[in-house]
Amino acid sequence: MAMTLAEAAKLSNDVLLKGVIETIITESEVLKHLLFIDIVGNGLTYNQENTLPTAQFYGPGDTWTESTPTFTQKTATLKILGGDADVDEFLRQTRSNVQNLKAIVTELKSKAVSRQFEDSFLYGDTAVDAKSFDGLHKLVPTDQKVHAGSGTTGAAGSIKKLKKLTRLVLPGGPSFLLMSRLTRDNLSSYAERNESPIQITRGDFGKPVMHFNGVPILISDYLLQTEAISGSDYSAKTGGLTTTIFAFRFGEGELAGCQNGGITIKDLGDLEVKDATRTRIKWYVSMALFRTLALARYDGITDDVWAA
Repeated sequence: MAMTLAEAAKLSNDVLLKGVIETIITESEVLKHLLFIDIVGNGLTYNQENTLPTAQFYGPGDTWTESTPTFTQKTATLKILGGDADVDEFLRQTRSNVQNLKAIVTELKSKAVSRQFEDSFLYGDTAVDAKSFDGLHKLVPTDQKVHAGSGTTGAAGSIKKLKKLTRLVLPGGPSFLLMSRLTRDNLSSYAERNESPIQITRGDFGKPVMHFNGVPILISDYLLQTEAISGSDYSAKTGGLTTTIFAFRFGEGELAGCQNGGITIKDLGDLEVKDATRTRIKWYVSMALFRTLALARYDGITDDVWAA
């Protein structure tokens, strides 16, 4: 059964582990909502649904035709994400009356894990770094793309194309839109000047949440405004002046994370080469896109005033 990291944290009695998970999901709006499937072994082989079967009307005596869905076999291989956090024993012993140094160092390492995950969630490419996993830019199917620009030149975002993006995610439309903070602000500025399908609701602790056509907007500070395009399509993380908006459905059978055992904390104890103790945070993790229609991308968006 898939669950979010926040739900998984409720099942743990380890105070340090709970603190690590809470730090990680606080750092990332994506990790607040992304569902993770626990798997056995070091990878998950699955059939990605491409097209649905068809049905039709028949008359008496007609010959019935068989129709089945089409699939592509995929494998999500777990990768090792983590880091070590060393705490100097002299500092820990002499300053712990002021603050818990080990907890602070572990929290900072947790933030680093969260930031690396979200960067790979977006830009991971096993062809570039075999130790990472494929992110959204690599997972998105060819037919699930909307382009703002042309050739190698980006263009301003448009409400019409953003609506087209949401129509690509089927059935029922996307659960979320994901964009940069700058793109969200540009979209908000358009809404202030024009009638648009933008709504604001109140989320956790009264925090305002923007919606587009009823779809909640998530913010990622790791979506860059330096993406390059080639042949109108996203081509690289840097080298250009554009960014991307993603639309997706999270969940089993949709877009989901994969993990074995969740995030773990291991106390490695005293180090031999220096007067310090070491704590290791590790996560065997990957991503899987179970249906091609669960993810879509709108790329090539410049930092210019949005159009209708």
